[in-house]
Amino acid sequence: MYAIVEIAGHQFKVEKDQKVFVNRLQTEEGKKVSFDNVLLLGDGDKVTVGAPAIGGAQVSAKVLKHLKGDKVIVFKKKRRKGYRVKNGHRQSLTEIVIESIVAKGAKPAKAEKAAPKKETKKAEPKAKAAAPKAEAKPAAKKATGKADDLKKIEGIGPKIASTLVEAGIATFADLAKAKPAAISEIIAGVRGNHVTDTWPAQAKLAADGKWDELKKWQDELDGGKA
Repeated sequence: MYAIVEIAGHQFKVEKDQKVFVNRLQTEEGKKVSFDNVLLLGDGDKVTVGAPAIGGAQVSAKVLKHLKGDKVIVFKKKRRKGYRVKNGHRQSLTEIVIESIVAKGAKPAKAEKAAPKKETKKAEPKAKAAAPKAEAKPAAKKATGKADDLKKIEGIGPKIASTLVEAGIATFADLAKAKPAAISEIIAGVRGNHVTDTWPAQAKLAADGKWDELKKWQDELDGGKA
């Protein structure tokens, strides 16, 4: 009589008194172990096939010893990459001897009971807390005086004009009081090579309303450079 049984994830064809090497079992050496997942039984010309296992069938065995299998070399290589890795592996095995094969009426093998799951009480839904009102952002301080069109100064474009306004220079009078070095520091982040030497003087003429004189001078300038 023989049987095909699943042991530790692999299927084996076994007979009574046969020694088999299987993947490492948790059973201690010298103790008995039973396997219920019998897939096929053969007794002479009579063959019984399970669907997938045969109910009541069982294979009993005794654990002889735990050992390790022969070393297997695992070599990895990648062409033209200079990659080579060599490792060895020895599979943990258990040697068992088949003591009996029961076709039916066997008691099911005792399986380790899983720890009972703790019932977790569902937390009662808490009342939604009122979302805190977002603090209103303080309104930006508006300039007390009306801003002038600083782009009328030769060498000042829209980006520089907005940068100067953010720095507090919003009128021709403010620009006329500023020093060229200070103006250069304010617009340092604006891309380009800007010459600020004549900007205060241009702004002074604009603040005084001398537009004709300013226009004549700007015709002689090149990007604010004299």
